[in-house]
Amino acid sequence: MSLPLPTRAELDRLPRKLLNRGGSRNPDVYCIEISGTQLVVKDFAPRGALVRRTIGRWVTAREARAWQLLDGQPSVPAFRGRIDALAFAVEYRPGRRMGRKLRGEVPPDFSDRLDRALSAMHARGVVHLDLRHRSNVLLGEGGDPILIDFGSALWLRPGSLMARLFLPLFASFDLRAARKWRRKLAPPDQDEGSSGSGRGASRPT
Repeated sequence: MSLPLPTRAELDRLPRKLLNRGGSRNPDVYCIEISGTQLVVKDFAPRGALVRRTIGRWVTAREARAWQLLDGQPSVPAFRGRIDALAFAVEYRPGRRMGRKLRGEVPPDFSDRLDRALSAMHARGVVHLDLRHRSNVLLGEGGDPILIDFGSALWLRPGSLMARLFLPLFASFDLRAARKWRRKLAPPDQDEGSSGSGRGASRPT
């Protein structure tokens, strides 16, 4: 059963927990609760009139489309829908940001799970392009990777000429980011080439 989203008027009256205050050209990100379910909202409404009328609407529509294309992927929080032209909501899924402090806490196959998550994402024609940022890959409660914040993402129709020409190039940025996290999360005494897979051992939304 889909969760009914609030209208803009209802949203503005709901209590919220701010997760990230956007700059002059970026959305606010905050958490709300609807019928006992937590949702994360990305919202351009607090920005100035020019941003709301131009890039706010364009970026919201573009990112919402990427979330829609990935709906059902286990590594991506579920897309809950558009609230209006300036905001959309996704499932809240708790997680811890990437970083060396997680060494020894991630499952030994975490990096392999991340590789599989990226392969599934790319198979749907979506590339993230900002996975090097530590807040965009999270360690989920079950030890699986969680991918969030698709504000920089691109999507191409799988099998199309554009996808055949450019998807491998764009996907390489995501794969390089995954290799970065593999290195950072590897135990200090283990180099990148020593795992069984031959590629080294191995946040809230």
